Amino acid sequence: MASTILRRTSCSAVKPMATGGLQIAAAPFRAFAAKVEAGTDIVAAAPDVSLQKARSWDEGVSSNFATTPLKDIFRDKRVVIFGLPGAYTGVCSQQHVPSYKNSIDKFRAQKVDSVICVAVNDPYVLNAWGEKLQVKDAIEFYGDFDGSFHKSLGLEKDLSAALLGPRSHRWSAFVVDGKVKVLNVEENPSDFKVSGAEHILKQI
Repeated sequence: MASTILRRTSCSAVKPMATGGLQIAAAPFRAFAAKVEAGTDIVAAAPDVSLQKARSWDEGVSSNFATTPLKDIFRDKRVVIFGLPGAYTGVCSQQHVPSYKNSIDKFRAQKVDSVICVAVNDPYVLNAWGEKLQVKDAIEFYGDFDGSFHKSLGLEKDLSAALLGPRSHRWSAFVVDGKVKVLNVEENPSDFKVSGAEHILKQI
């Protein structure tokens, strides 16, 4: 079984990069006590939390703004899920999501049932972003509109310095029947070293 990878810095200062990404100012590195690790039941770790599947506003109205319980997303399934700071941001649009789109056949060959992108955004923004990136046929998008999912997992991140407010770290995980097998968390929101598709494919 692939081992869990956990990375995080002790610094919370974030500054925008000229390239449109985000960078955490230099500070001593330290490991963090995650709320989730290999073997954690992700459904139990976030009790009473639901996510919002990406959709248009009209679809939201017609569904009476229904949400999706975590058990319906993870139970009896092999799921690769990745989180990112936000829709329409630099690294997220240019590298993170495309890496999963370009590797979707490899995930299917590994019998992965779902590849999911989750962000602290509303489901309507994520729907439009997925359509813009032309990836909705390969990747499922879910909103964590109030950040409760990421807070439950200890993956929340304050990106107010970049005018994003409360968001999440950049991360990825392989989850089987609700149990976390692998978790990768980038040290900086602008990093793209351990959360991409090629990296997690080697861990499945």
